[in-house]
Parts: sequence; structure tokens; C-alpha cells
Amino acid sequence: MFKKFSPSTDIASQALIKSSVGRAVRAQLLAQIPILGANEGELIEQIWPKKEQLTLVKCREHISVYTLHGQPLFFQHFDGPFIPTLKLVHKYPMLLPEVKVDRGAIRFLLAGAHMMCPGFTSAGGSLPPPESAIPGGKAVAIYAEGKEHAAGIGLTKLSTEDIKKINKNVGVETMCFLGDDLWKLEKI
Repeated sequence: MFKKFSPSTDIASQALIKSSVGRAVRAQLLAQIPILGANEGELIEQIWPKKEQLTLVKCREHISVYTLHGQPLFFQHFDGPFIPTLKLVHKYPMLLPEVKVDRGAIRFLLAGAHMMCPGFTSAGGSLPPPESAIPGGKAVAIYAEGKEHAAGIGLTKLSTEDIKKINKNVGVETMCFLGDDLWKLEKI
């Protein structure tokens, strides 16, 4: 999604969002990422203080990036789920559930490829246990075997239980990854 992204050519418009829209965005974020509302909303206050106004940056291919003081925090494709940026996940790793790929998949992940099911089910990969199964269409942080921080963020194409059962084709659609153009941006 952000493999080739240039602010000069890919941004259509930027505008501060109205406070009513901001409240709706905050409510959606709290519904999609429940950890943000824990401890009376302490985490969302650290990321996006109530008094601050977000900027909506509309980009090509129906991508919306929400920024605070120019720093990208979340992005959204069409009306899909809000997805935190990789830098935000590095700062707050508890935002997204974790999946792990084996060493063989690292080079493909860092090239922007979607992650195949065998990368999660082989010896170096891991998926959450059945009681913590992740349904399809949910944002996940993609970790790599032997690495401390997330190497990418993606949307599950199948539930984690189906990834284990089917064990072929794309399991997680990569949205952003270390070294992509969104990662390289300091400010928009």
C-alpha cells in the first residue's frame, strides 16, 4: 500500500477534521482497538490528546492518513478499519495482536509481499492459540523470527485457525512494512 508513496504526487488534500468527526473517529478507534480505552482511556490520551485536532490527509487509491502535528498515526483504506502506523506500533506494541513469520519470509515481508500461510505455520512462525484466535479482516502486527519489533502490519485474509488448517495461499495481506515510504516519512 505504501511501497511507492510520495507526498508530492500521492496526496490529494489535507484538512483539519471537525471536532464532531474527531469524536466519531475516536469512538471507532476505541471500538476497533479496545486496549486504547483501558485505564480510563490513558493510552489514547497519550497518542491523541482530546484537546488536539487531527489532520486528515487524503491520498491516492482511497487511502486516508490521520496525522497529529504532521506525524502519521493511523491510516484507513476506503471505509475499512483504522490501522496504526508501524512507528506507532513500535512505540505501543500492545495496540495490535501479534503473528510471527519464519526467517525465510523476512526478505519477502521487507519487499512488501503478502504473507503466505506456511510462513506462519512452519518452525519459526507462530500464531495465537485457539482461545485467542484472530478472525479474518483484522489488523495484526507481523513480527519476524528472532526480531524484537514488528516488521510489518497487515490484515488477516483468513482467521488464524483457518491459516493453520488450510496452510496455503495468502494468510495476511501486508499494508505497511519496515522501509516502505510511510516508514521513511517523518512528517506529512
